[in-house]
Amino acid sequence: MDGLNARIIELADFVAGPYCGKLLADFGADVIKIEKPGRGDDARYIGPFKDDVPNPEASGTFLYLNTNKRSVELDIETEEGRLALRELLRTADVLIEDRMPGELEKLGLGYEELSALNPNLIVTSITPFGQVGPYRDYKAYHLNLYHASGQGYLLPMWAINLDVPPCQGPGYLGLYDGGMAGATATLAALFWRDAGGTGQHVDVSIQHAMMTLERSQLRRLADDGVNPNRTGKGRLLESLVECAGGEFAVVILSSQQQWEGLWRAMGSPAWGKEPPFDTQRGRSDNYAELRQRINAWSRTVTQDELFHAIQREGSAAAPILTAEGVFKLEQFRERGHFVTIDHPVAGPLEYVAQPTRPSNVTLAPKRSAPLLGQHTREVLDGLSLVSAA
Repeated sequence: MDGLNARIIELADFVAGPYCGKLLADFGADVIKIEKPGRGDDARYIGPFKDDVPNPEASGTFLYLNTNKRSVELDIETEEGRLALRELLRTADVLIEDRMPGELEKLGLGYEELSALNPNLIVTSITPFGQVGPYRDYKAYHLNLYHASGQGYLLPMWAINLDVPPCQGPGYLGLYDGGMAGATATLAALFWRDAGGTGQHVDVSIQHAMMTLERSQLRRLADDGVNPNRTGKGRLLESLVECAGGEFAVVILSSQQQWEGLWRAMGSPAWGKEPPFDTQRGRSDNYAELRQRINAWSRTVTQDELFHAIQREGSAAAPILTAEGVFKLEQFRERGHFVTIDHPVAGPLEYVAQPTRPSNVTLAPKRSAPLLGQHTREVLDGLSLVSAA
C-alpha cells in the first residue's frame, strides 16, 4: 500500500504552513509549493547555512521544512498567476495557506470562490490568531504568539522564583505546533470528505494550538482557581538536578512510590526516612532543602548513571540531552531516526525522519528540498494555459 494519495498546493512561507505540508508530504502526498518568483519562501534566507555561507538554496531551515515537495514559481499578484493557481486547485485535494484573513479574498481566491471552483477542496488556513475574533487581523512573530498563548509565563520551567523573567520557547517551537495542528486537522478533513462528505475550510490558530498543547498547566486555573507560573514545575512534580560533568537530568517526585525509588537509588540515606522528608507534605513544604540534598547526591554520578540507577528502582528520571547527545543516542540510531539526503547545492546532510513507522504503508524514499522553481515547467506545462512563471 502506498502513502497518502492526495495532491496538496502549499501557499505558505517560513515554518507553520510549510511544516504542515512537510508532514503530509512525508506520508506520501504530492505537495506543490508555490513560491514568489525570484525570491521564494522567506525561510530560504533564515539560517543556519551550510558552512555559514548565506545561500537561499542551502538554508537549514528551508531544507528541513521542504523535503519531498515540488517548487513552482508563481506570482499570484498577477492575473496570469492567479489563473494558473486556479487551474492547479481545480483538481487539488488541499490548499495550505498562511495569508492574513481577507488577503486571498481580495485576489478572488477566498474560500467561497475556491469552493465553487472545486467543491471537494479542503482549504487549511494557518494564521497567528485564526479567522475570527478581535485578534484575527493582528500579525505576530513567534515571540508574540508564545506569550499570547500563556506558555511563555510558564517558562523557564523550574524557576526558583518569579524574579526569573518569563521567556519564549526555543527556536520556532510554537510555529511547529501550529503546523502540526494544521496537518492533523487536514487529515481529519480528508477522511471525512472521502467517507462521503465535502471539502471544507479548516481554520487553524497558532495561538490556540500552542495553548492547547500546554493545557495540563493552564487548566489549573479553571480546575483549582490556581494561576500557574514558571515556579510550579519545580515542586514535587518534577525537579531539575545537576549531574557530574555539568550535565542535567529531571527526577520525578510526584508520588510516594516515585520518591521511594529515588531514595533507594540515592543509597537509602537516613534523612529520607526522617521528618520532614518522610512524607509528601513535608517534602513539598521543604522543597528547597530537599532539592539541595538531591543535588548533593546527583553531582556525584554521571547523567547516564543517575538515569539507570533510578530506572532500576522502578522510578522515573530523564536525561536533559544536548544536541550532540541526541544525535549520538543509540535509541534514535536503532530506529533509523536520522536519514541522509543529498541536495544538489547543500550536499549530503542528515535529517530527522518521520517519527511514526506504519507497518502496512510503503513510503517513497526521501527527496531533498527543491531548488527555487525547480518544477515550474513540469507542473505548469500540464495546465490548459500559457504561464510566464
